[in-house]
Amino acid sequence: MSPHQNLETKYEQCPVIKTLEEIGSRWRMTVIHVLREGDLRFNELKRASGANSQTLSRVLDDLQELGYVEREVEDGSPIAVYYSLTQKGEELLPAFDDISEWGEKWMSEDGGAGS
Repeated sequence: MSPHQNLETKYEQCPVIKTLEEIGSRWRMTVIHVLREGDLRFNELKRASGANSQTLSRVLDDLQELGYVEREVEDGSPIAVYYSLTQKGEELLPAFDDISEWGEKWMSEDGGAGS
């Protein structure tokens, strides 16, 4: 029996792979990363993330449904809608710090591999 035959079952329930499947899209990760700044309005998120309105709206809906982001509506004229990270979203931030540290070490300015 090959030592690699059990890899399929080993990685079937792997928490790293399951997490990446849930939040691993560019836009989901970008929105979570930007929301580390605190409560932001839709247009602030749009400018900071570079996402278009349709993409950002879809991603925010997805992240709310998954429990990473919450939406708060403040009454007034005009109505203000703010987005923020939930506890679940905030607990991802140390992983983003680690990715940032790794990126500073290994990614060059042109997006390729570092030295």
